[in-house]
Amino acid sequence: MNQLLQKFMEQKSLKSAFWIITILMSTILVYYSANLGKEVPPLPASVKSSDGKVLYTQEDIIAGKGYFQQFGLMGYGTLLGMGSYMGPDFTTEMMHKKIVNLYEIYSQKLFQKDLQSLDAAQKASIKAQVIEDVRSVQLTEGTVTYTQETTEAFHQAVKYIADFLVDGNPDWGYQGKIIRPEEAKAIAAFFDWSTLVATTYRPGKTVTWSNNWPNEPLIDQDATWEAHSISLWEWLWLWPLSILVVWMTYEYLIKSKESEHEPLSPPLQINSMFKSQEKLLKYVPIVALFSVIQLVLGGYLAHIYATPNETFIIPQEILPFNVVRQFHINLAIIWVTIGWLVGGLFIAPLVSGKDLRFPRLVDVLWIALLVVGGGGLIGIYLGTQGYLRETWFWLGSEGREYLELGRVWDIGLLIGLVFWFLMVFSTIRKAKQDILVGTIIWSAFGIATLYISGMMPIHKIIPNFTVDDYYRWWVVHLWVELTFEIFASGVIAFLSVALGLVRKSIAQRVMLFELVLIVLTGILGVGHHYWWQGADSHWIAIGGIFSALEPLPLIILMIEAIKEQNHIKAMGKKFEWGVPFLWLAGSAFLNWFGAGWLGMVINTPIINYYSHGTYLIIPHGHVAMLGAFGFIAYAFVYMLAKANALAKNLEWSDTPSKVGFWLLTIGVIVYSIPTLIIGFHQAQIAYEYGYYFARLRETLEAVEGWMWFRILPDSMMIIGGIIVFLDLLQKIYMAKKA
Repeated sequence: MNQLLQKFMEQKSLKSAFWIITILMSTILVYYSANLGKEVPPLPASVKSSDGKVLYTQEDIIAGKGYFQQFGLMGYGTLLGMGSYMGPDFTTEMMHKKIVNLYEIYSQKLFQKDLQSLDAAQKASIKAQVIEDVRSVQLTEGTVTYTQETTEAFHQAVKYIADFLVDGNPDWGYQGKIIRPEEAKAIAAFFDWSTLVATTYRPGKTVTWSNNWPNEPLIDQDATWEAHSISLWEWLWLWPLSILVVWMTYEYLIKSKESEHEPLSPPLQINSMFKSQEKLLKYVPIVALFSVIQLVLGGYLAHIYATPNETFIIPQEILPFNVVRQFHINLAIIWVTIGWLVGGLFIAPLVSGKDLRFPRLVDVLWIALLVVGGGGLIGIYLGTQGYLRETWFWLGSEGREYLELGRVWDIGLLIGLVFWFLMVFSTIRKAKQDILVGTIIWSAFGIATLYISGMMPIHKIIPNFTVDDYYRWWVVHLWVELTFEIFASGVIAFLSVALGLVRKSIAQRVMLFELVLIVLTGILGVGHHYWWQGADSHWIAIGGIFSALEPLPLIILMIEAIKEQNHIKAMGKKFEWGVPFLWLAGSAFLNWFGAGWLGMVINTPIINYYSHGTYLIIPHGHVAMLGAFGFIAYAFVYMLAKANALAKNLEWSDTPSKVGFWLLTIGVIVYSIPTLIIGFHQAQIAYEYGYYFARLRETLEAVEGWMWFRILPDSMMIIGGIIVFLDLLQKIYMAKKA
């Protein structure tokens, strides 16, 4: 057994395992994607009352989905639990209102009394009648028929939803006054279709299209045994597999006899900079400034979360929640992307020993990124605010969470990413082949090409929300838990070697083992986003794959690198790259903490069933985005700044950057505490009373103190970001000769 494991952990075997698992997992994903049309809820040709009157048509549903995207409603509330947590879940809101209306309608019809006037036996009979009414409806591609009672309940719910969308509700942080009545009516039809997804049974089954999500006690809808059993099996396997991964990494990679006598590479020496690297300096303040703006907007959002009906600096009529949230998300994508572009363009000449063939292309890319980023943000504002009704899809906001950029800006970003890849690849293609550099470059190519999956069809929206959300997660999940993770692994391994902290053979094998875990868990792990949005129940089992295992080898690699750094210091030697390495080490830790541990908290089906679309989800995304990926962007820009200081013999102080690092790191960890507590409270309410109540403002007001507690971590992160920005500005433009 020992020899078998030893053989598996050799570089050649790990390479083979990576490709075999990648092909296998990708084939399974493609198979399920090819058969997606057979499992998603259909769009009915029409929905009618029992007397034949048309309530809405398929065209109304599609038009409503378009308006839902156009006005950025996914940046305010959720649909089938997908979106932002400020407003209600529109599926649950519509569904609950219809069911409550049905209770009252049947109470008057059967007993000529209000529901509250009935005794327990009468209420039980009403409940049985409502359940029979709801479950008798079948969602098909043809005509869906409502009873007269459901028709009446539907009309009452539509009026409520339309009034909310048109007039707004400041107490719920929604100003309104943008969506027109006819647009609101179409949106309500789209919402009603989503309630059919949540309440109607799949053909031949007694489980809804959304796998019984959300839980609604009024119709006895709750989690399936499948969700319970799979969660139990996942927790049973998680600990032993975690121990196995840690043991294998130490025993067969870190303590490898093959690497005992291998010398460490000398730390990176910089005596001069290539022309293209000089041109990269203008990128540095943009990365830092955009990160500060994003952090400030996060504080603005937190204030609105706590007091939706109050003005915070700028009136919400001018800067509404859903606009700011889209800015907050897209600025994160923009500054991390630019930081990574800087890293690739900085590393390429170091590897090849020669400059880019056309250094001026660095200037062209810089201008293009500013145009795409600035144009995209302006388009988001104008589109969401209703100023681009005819051109919103191309120039405004596409309104799909994380993929809000209008299609023109989408295309511009894609061209920029491909352009960057070609610049880097053309520079290093004749250099000595290195698996660490190759991993960085080809994962960058994957980042660019995967973005295409969120742009199909190129000229219009996808009519079916479930299909649309399926491919939206292809971009979001397969970015952050596949290509982003592969890129991050390559970067951390490469720089650990380049900075003289880890032996190259160890870094290569650890990275390859990490890549095996990433493709093993990351590709089909996209399924944990599919449990409740209308995909089949097999995703409940497939999607629970342990993404928490991915970051473990990198954590161990960073521990070894930290040991070597401490050894260098103990010998009295100077380590020039302490600041960039600090950001790398922080990235590896927060990758495990945010993407792994906090991710596993919400990735078991039964936990996610009650916490879906609650604050419990928030810390996972925030810690992972800032720590796992943002810190790598900071590491790159600090490497460039340090190289510039070494080449030009400029003064350098580690102190400001370390202060900024610790404020951001401690801040984002502390940030997870109140959001977890609020999320636990919401999940408890969802479990005890139903998901509808978990999303009410009254539920959040019960934990208002914890919402205000966020001032502490938010302030720490904002101050940390400002310190980093000012520090980089000083190091690039105001540093004196040493």
